[in-house]
Amino acid sequence: MNAPSTGPMLRALPAEHRQRLMRIAREVSFPQGARLFEEDGSADRFWVIRTGTVDLDMRVPGRRPAVLETLGLNELVGWSWLFAPHTWHLGAEATSPVRAYEFDAAAVRGMCREDPAFGLAVAEWIGGILAHRLRSARARLLDLYAPHSGVGFL
Repeated sequence: MNAPSTGPMLRALPAEHRQRLMRIAREVSFPQGARLFEEDGSADRFWVIRTGTVDLDMRVPGRRPAVLETLGLNELVGWSWLFAPHTWHLGAEATSPVRAYEFDAAAVRGMCREDPAFGLAVAEWIGGILAHRLRSARARLLDLYAPHSGVGFL
C-alpha cells in the first residue's frame, strides 16, 4: 500500500521523516458533531485534517464548552500525546464532516525514541505549532480585553 499524500502541515517535517510518519497514517472520518477527544482523557492518537473543521474547546463549569480555536485543512489536531502524562488539555469536536489522517501516539513516541533525529524533527514540528497557537491565543485575548480607544490615561 502506498503512503497517502501529504499537505503543507506535514511538509514542515524533513521529507524522510514525513515519509516515515505517513507510513503509519490511517485514513479516518468523523461525522459532524462527533467528539474526537475530551479534556483530561487519554491522548493516544492525533490527526491531520484532510477535509472539514474541528473546534478545540475547554470545559466551563455550568456552561457549554468554550471554543478556543477552529482547525481546518492540513492542521494538526492534538499535541498532548507527545508530553507526559499524555492527557488532553482541551476537547475537540467535528463541526462539519471530517476526513483526516490518524496517527497512533504510542507508535510515534516509540519511533521518536528509536531515532533521535526523527524525534527531534517531530518535537520541533509540534513545538512550532504550539508556538503559533500560543501567539494566536494571545492576539485573540488582546482583541477581547485590550482597550479599544486610542485615548490614553492621564
